[in-house]
Amino acid sequence: MPAALLLGSCEAPGGVSPIFPEPVSPNGQGIYNTYVGISIPAIIVFLAVELALLWVVIKYRRSKQPAGYIPPQIHGNHTLEIAWTIAPLVVVLAIAAYSFVELQKDFQPITNYDFEVVVSGHQFGWNYTYPQGFTVNQEGTLAGDVTPFVVPVGKLVRLRMQGTDVIHSWWVPAISGKTDAVPGYDNFTWLKIDTVGTWRGECAELCGAGHSTMQIIVQSMSQSDYDAWVQQQMAKKSTASASRVPS
Repeated sequence: MPAALLLGSCEAPGGVSPIFPEPVSPNGQGIYNTYVGISIPAIIVFLAVELALLWVVIKYRRSKQPAGYIPPQIHGNHTLEIAWTIAPLVVVLAIAAYSFVELQKDFQPITNYDFEVVVSGHQFGWNYTYPQGFTVNQEGTLAGDVTPFVVPVGKLVRLRMQGTDVIHSWWVPAISGKTDAVPGYDNFTWLKIDTVGTWRGECAELCGAGHSTMQIIVQSMSQSDYDAWVQQQMAKKSTASASRVPS
């Protein structure tokens, strides 16, 4: 408990906690389930190996054995050697298959989405282009919170990831796994948040001197609040376009 409290108080500059957050999107839940599903057998194997080593150290310690004592030898025991070769192989293959199925489900381009947002990573920030034609600029900073990326609750939103200069990686732990934004190549992920709130993330790919400033904030709103927010963004776009028209 003290260790958990200590870790919970340690946050990255953008506010991302080292403790795995409660997932709020189905793909985030899938990643969390995979994390737990891998961690449990890994912990069991670790404890079994360490306990076996401890048992050998205590049972066959030199101080309790007669002079010249040689412990039982198992070299050449083909049954045992085959067993401890096959057992780890089965565990590793099971983890690989489980992870592969989950990643295929979470990172393949989906077709039944409600709308798509193009997420473009650059040094050092993110741009979110909505189907209505406006773009939200999330410029990196450590001086405060960045402009949030806004989505409506209950809607399946496909994210098309693009990079404009170097490789970046969009990562909000409560929502989805890390998705690279690669120049010249589109990657995809998605989200569907069913509760109103705000979640934090950050660029997970070292991308230059300002990498640490690339915060991500995702804010989900009710449909009515989201519609009003979209109208505000459209009005800002119209005002900006009008101001650029020569008189």
